[in-house]
Amino acid sequence: MGLIDTLLGHAGEKSIDDIREEFAPLLAPGETLQRAFGLIRDLIVFTDRRMILVNKQGVTAKKVEYRSVPYRAIVMYALETAGHFDLEADLHIWISGQAAPLDLHLGRNSGATDIVAILAQNTSK
Repeated sequence: MGLIDTLLGHAGEKSIDDIREEFAPLLAPGETLQRAFGLIRDLIVFTDRRMILVNKQGVTAKKVEYRSVPYRAIVMYALETAGHFDLEADLHIWISGQAAPLDLHLGRNSGATDIVAILAQNTSK
C-alpha cells in the first residue's frame, strides 16, 4: 500500500504477523487469523470464525472498538464499486437482527473484491 493510498483511506492488505500480538487475547482457543485489511487507522480482520471490525477512536487512537461479527450472522452483503469519478467503493453488510447495514467505505483498488471473496467463502459454510 502506497503513501497516497494510505492518506486517501484506501484499504490495503496488512500482514497477519504485524497484528498477531494485538489480536492474540481476542481470539478463541483454536481460532486463527486469515487476512486483514487496513484503512488509515482502522482494520477489517478475518479469522476462520468471524470478521472483526477495528475502529480506533480519538486523536491518539488509544480508545479502540473491536466489533465481532460471526459469519453465521451475516445475512447479505453488497459491494458498490467506485465509478470513474469516485475515489472509493462502499461495502454494505446486513447483520441478522439489525435493520441497518454496516457501511464500510473502501478505496478504489483497495482489495474490496478480495474482501467480498472472503465473505463469500466464509458465509456459505
